[in-house]
Amino acid sequence: MVRALGELILHRPSSGSFVSYSREFMGEKGAYVGGWLYFLNWSTTGIADITAIALYIHYWDMFSDIPQWVLALIALAVVLAFNLISVKIFGEMEFWFAIIKVAALVVFMVIGIALLVTGQDVGGHDSGVHLLVSEGGFFPAGVLPVVLVMQGVIFAYSAVEMVGVTSGETANPEKVMPKAINSIMWRIGLFYVGSVLLLAMVVPYTVFEAGQSPFVTVLSELGVPAAGDVMNLVVLTAAMSSLNSGLYTTGRILRSMSMAGSAPKFTSVMSRSQVPYGGILLTCAVCVLGVGLNYVLPAEAFEIVINFAAIGVIGTWSMIMLSHLMFYRQAQAGRVRRPSYQLFGSPFTEIVTLAFFGAIVVMMWFDEIGRYTIMALPLIVIAMVVGWFCVRGRVNRIAAEREAAGTAAD
Repeated sequence: MVRALGELILHRPSSGSFVSYSREFMGEKGAYVGGWLYFLNWSTTGIADITAIALYIHYWDMFSDIPQWVLALIALAVVLAFNLISVKIFGEMEFWFAIIKVAALVVFMVIGIALLVTGQDVGGHDSGVHLLVSEGGFFPAGVLPVVLVMQGVIFAYSAVEMVGVTSGETANPEKVMPKAINSIMWRIGLFYVGSVLLLAMVVPYTVFEAGQSPFVTVLSELGVPAAGDVMNLVVLTAAMSSLNSGLYTTGRILRSMSMAGSAPKFTSVMSRSQVPYGGILLTCAVCVLGVGLNYVLPAEAFEIVINFAAIGVIGTWSMIMLSHLMFYRQAQAGRVRRPSYQLFGSPFTEIVTLAFFGAIVVMMWFDEIGRYTIMALPLIVIAMVVGWFCVRGRVNRIAAEREAAGTAAD
């Protein structure tokens, strides 16, 4: 998927990213669907973030008596305030959040490798490669549970498509973007897959539990004073960073959609400090519903929202693959030229990838909470269809004005 997006970026760099490509290859309806699926993704991810923040704060006993929904509301209010002040504040926050996250992962991986090399006991357990095959091996409860959590894996990889948003502001995208896209792969392999492997080899999987970061669990098992507290603070900042990025991104995506006529007019409003506060506030309104979910179903809130977020991610990634498939067909017909940086195996790669995404949606039916998510899909489709009929007149009028002026939508 990332490779397909990379080829589209080099075809025509645009800060509108996949929404812009959906418009180019599938028309205004495609841009409308792609944009609102992305909003669904990040608004529900925002709910997951405030839920995670509340759970992480409950790690400390001094906050255990504060209701989960109260902590979620406070987290939302704090990050919203920073987003509304200025873009500079957002940049400063993300700069420090990124340093904290990367530094913590590097330190953890060094500790994990040292534990494996020395064979040190961790919380009464012998660390080592043997843990990968002990206690039932890779599939201790069978293959089905592994298959059913695939939507969680999809959710974990979300945001890789954000690389496309930067392309419109990159000085030399033909040179910079291929390197940036290729680096995504090795970074995922090193920091994500590498850290997960270390977690699996340091302590048995039976030690980990829901509601607590596995990194916190490992460092707590080591018995090093305050190590678990420090790592819990790190994962807390990671969740804050995700929420911060989500509000930033949706605010700008909604403004772009509003300028094209497919989102409410108020979402295009900018503050004096050039913050699209209309779109940010709309996203926060959805997140407030998540605060209510944390009040009614605190134990199930996180799993519920990551299922909905996964639907948004799958929808977004599917739009990217469909756009690339249409792009490939136009290239075969000689209407456009493919750049040197290409997705291999077209059109079969797109078809197989789309089939994989569809299979994940089908598998969600076999999970109890995932089943409710699938049952809610018709409501989402109906809402989007009704919304399209409400905005299509404005969308077509703006598109006609844009065509007459000879300008392209971003």
